[in-house]
This record gives sequence, C-alpha cells and structure tokens, in this order.
Amino acid sequence: MAKVTKKSKREIRQLREGGKILAETLALLTEKLEKEGGGEISTKALDQLAEKNIRKYRAEPSFLGYNNFPASLCVSLNNEIVHGVPKEERIIQEGDLIKLDLGVKYKGLFTDSAISLPVGQVSKIAYRLIDVTRQSLMIGLEQIYPGFCLGNYGAAVDRYARKNGFSTVKSLVGHGVGYAVHEPPQITNFGKVGEGLKIEEGMVLALEPMLNEGKDGIKLALDELTFLTEDGKLSAHFEHTVAVTNNGCEILTEL
Repeated sequence: MAKVTKKSKREIRQLREGGKILAETLALLTEKLEKEGGGEISTKALDQLAEKNIRKYRAEPSFLGYNNFPASLCVSLNNEIVHGVPKEERIIQEGDLIKLDLGVKYKGLFTDSAISLPVGQVSKIAYRLIDVTRQSLMIGLEQIYPGFCLGNYGAAVDRYARKNGFSTVKSLVGHGVGYAVHEPPQITNFGKVGEGLKIEEGMVLALEPMLNEGKDGIKLALDELTFLTEDGKLSAHFEHTVAVTNNGCEILTEL
C-alpha cells in the first residue's frame, strides 16, 4: 500500500486558505443558479465563472487538464454521478438535480469539494436524495477521529443511506488530498467498524458520499469521463476536504 502522507500545521493553514477560495467559488455558483434558474445558463458558463473566481486569488483550478479533463468544474446533472463535462450547448433546466465538483490548487496544495443543488422546483425524491446525501457526509465526519478506522466512516455513511432507502456508490471513492489531486488512501463510502486504515492526526482527506436513488450500479458515458447510474435514476454527491486534528477533524472547504 502506498504511504499515506500527513501535513504540517503550516501546510494545513495553507490548505485552509485554499479551501476558503473553493468554498467561496461554490457559493458564487450556487447564487448564480438561484438567480438565473433553469433555461438560462449553460454548464460551460458555470465552469468559466468558477475558473475566473479561482484565478482572481492567484490560485489554479486543479481539475483542468487532470487525466485529460477539459474543464475546471465538473457539472453533473440528474443521473450523472460525477465528472460531467461542461458544454456551451448544455443548458441547465428547471427541475434538474445538479452536482458541482471543484478542485483548487493554492500555494502548491490541493483541496477538493462538491455540492448537489436543486434547480428551481425539483421532485420530492430529488430533495430527499440531496438532503440525505448531505447528512450522510456529516454523519460520516463524526467518525474521522485519531485512532478510529476508515471502515467506521464508510459504515456510518452506508448505514444512513440504506436507512433512508438509497444506495451508496461502491466503485467510486474518496481519497487523500493535499500534495496532489488524488493521494492514498482510497476511502469507500461503505465498510465495517474497526476495519481499514487507522486514522492519524495530520492526515488530509477528501470525503465524498455519492448516493443513488436506485441501485448502486454505475456505467461510463460515451465521453469516457462521466459516470452515470446504471438504472438511469438520480444521484447526489457531497464532498469536503478535512484535516484530522487531535479531537476529530476540521472541515477545510467551508466559509
């Protein structure tokens, strides 16, 4: 297994700065969507807005060019789980469930975060899926504590998802972050208490539950970048970068 890195207090301060840039950018995109609504804005326009705001702080969008991804922002709609590619011709519509996934490189260090939003009025199941996915992340974060195992986190996320009638995506994972966009360890959104890597102070982790309305099966779209639900049903996604502290964890990607 590749070595899991730990970051110094100075590096975590810098990651906190980058995380605030990222959080501000996602808040700006949320405000734009709430103002414009469906039928007015393209997924590419959101990507351009995100990049402009990041570069304003002399930071970089870390997804741009990473593994051939052609944009700064992943914009995934409805049955798209992650890695949706922004396009000029793709107009966001009233009733869409939209997922925005963004990475920032600031002072040489990387943070990663994602949110799911309703565009205007959405279905009752979409609202529930968004709320349960958001809450599953917060419940999972309660298990990020020195001496605990990563299986505790995955078990908590999966238990809450199943309790509410949803499934966790099993073949896409969270990850370490900080020195690179993706670092060890891989962090599943399911698991068993007491199993997996032992959590240590100084680790920086990107934790990201992806919950499906239906079954947990996924497939790759024709663009070979976007992941879709296999059954065509909705998916939601939330993510925070956190630093493990001596008494739990600190969310680095919030205002």
